[in-house]
Amino acid sequence: MIGRWRKKKLETDLSSEPIVVEGFAKGSGGRARNRVRMTMLVFFSIYAVIGGRLVWLGSQELEAGGPGPSRVTTSRPDIVDRNGEVLATDLNTASLFAEPRRIVDADEALEKLLTVLPDLNIEQTYNRLKSNAGFIWLRRQLSPSQQQAIMQLGIPGIGFRTEKRRFYPGGPTAAHIVGLVNIDNKGIAGMEKYIDEQGLSDLQDAGLANPKDLEPVKLSIDLRVQHIVRDEIEQAMERYKAIAAGAVVLNARTGEVLAMASVPDFDPNNPYNAHEKDRLNRMSAGVYEMGSTFKGFTVAMALDAGTANLNSRFDATRPIQIARHTIRDFHGKNRVLTVPEVFIYSSNIGTARLAETVSIDHHREFFRRIGLLERMQTELPEVARPTEPAEWKRINQITISFGHGVATTPLQTAMSAAAMVNGGKLIQPTFLPRTVEEADRVADPVIKPETSEMMRYLFRLNVTKGSGSRAEVPGYFVGGKTGTAEKVVNGRYVSGKRFNGFLGAFPAHDPEYVVLAILDEPQREKPGTGATAGWNTTYMVSNIIRRSATLLGVKPDFGHESDALLVSSQ
Repeated sequence: MIGRWRKKKLETDLSSEPIVVEGFAKGSGGRARNRVRMTMLVFFSIYAVIGGRLVWLGSQELEAGGPGPSRVTTSRPDIVDRNGEVLATDLNTASLFAEPRRIVDADEALEKLLTVLPDLNIEQTYNRLKSNAGFIWLRRQLSPSQQQAIMQLGIPGIGFRTEKRRFYPGGPTAAHIVGLVNIDNKGIAGMEKYIDEQGLSDLQDAGLANPKDLEPVKLSIDLRVQHIVRDEIEQAMERYKAIAAGAVVLNARTGEVLAMASVPDFDPNNPYNAHEKDRLNRMSAGVYEMGSTFKGFTVAMALDAGTANLNSRFDATRPIQIARHTIRDFHGKNRVLTVPEVFIYSSNIGTARLAETVSIDHHREFFRRIGLLERMQTELPEVARPTEPAEWKRINQITISFGHGVATTPLQTAMSAAAMVNGGKLIQPTFLPRTVEEADRVADPVIKPETSEMMRYLFRLNVTKGSGSRAEVPGYFVGGKTGTAEKVVNGRYVSGKRFNGFLGAFPAHDPEYVVLAILDEPQREKPGTGATAGWNTTYMVSNIIRRSATLLGVKPDFGHESDALLVSSQ
């Protein structure tokens, strides 16, 4: 019995032994398969890293060969005028690239490309096609006809990428304001550059400049008035044989620039000459001695300080002698002059006497207060800093009083003039829309309202009875001041080389707009005429006002002079 049990137990143990061995084998096999899987995963990971590294190296190689596909130009917002008219927009255009590794015959490829693009640099292009680069640009922003012609050549390794190209419908009309972009659609001048500086460039770099999300940028410019201004200065430059001309229309109540142009200029669609010296934006990036237009500021200074009034009289019978300098009048009356006479006869002697009613320090502080000695604050990047003597002496005070010795930008002069006639508020100019309420919040009171009232009277008087008579436009009561300055060449004033300007405002009793026109080295239009500001820049301002006033919403008044016009002041 026991023997049978032992035998059965032994058989059972023996029969169960394979089960133990089999279970052990299964466990060992599972671990082995796991090891295989882990090994494969490690190898796959290694290959993935190697593959990723190769991709990265490939992209680096593309960049080494030239701007790769990842650097295709990005979108920009439209720029529009205050009425929604397009000043700048993006267009899709094709750019030609090559993959030199896929070029079968560089000689043949180059020969074919030259039939469509004859201005390609032969040696440089050949060397690049023969290189081992993965990607090179051959020509950016082709015309549709060029793209079609190259496609028909059927060159292996040649392709096209769609890029953005900036288009300016008005061409040079507002070139200095709108500015321009480079080949990569990045703003490099004007409001195009300003827009990039406000964050567009960061959005582009982050790939977030989605054209659907880019709202148009509205400027304060009125394209209709802008066209008129540019047309008038272009005609004037030719008519008076000047080397340059410019003008600005500024809202005296808001500081908005409605129009501004300077010629010679350039076409931003083909800006091959944009960086030439004579293409400078003279209105904001050039500094000039503005001549007798400064006399208005000197008169306002004395009136505001209370050291003179409209009935004050100053002796202009004899020139002023200071050391080796003699101050004379251009058309002297050789008598005692009232303040209005000093202004309308543009007396250097009388203006110098007015300036000397205040201290030199007060004179300098006043010119700084009204914005003539500090760099103007506005959106346009191209803004020059005014120049002045390091130390003001008596001779400096006298010459600066009538516009010699301080050089500033014409736009800055218009800004300061607006403060003289708008009630005394200095408002930095803007190229973006701004309401009167917004302007009041940023305005600095610089002269008393009563002083501004007297200056409006003097401006109007100078057009009705003084040197600004040719600026008159019936129905609009133009006021203003002429300015003729001899230019400085090699440190000396040169007779016959003039910088002329006329500073106008309308309607004179309550000016809405200031218009300043300039001519650089104008000549006589014909024998018997003059070459000073009263003979040319006055006409420019008159024509601009006559053509644009209704567009600006200023209604003519053909009745009588407004009762608001100051007649006298005690």
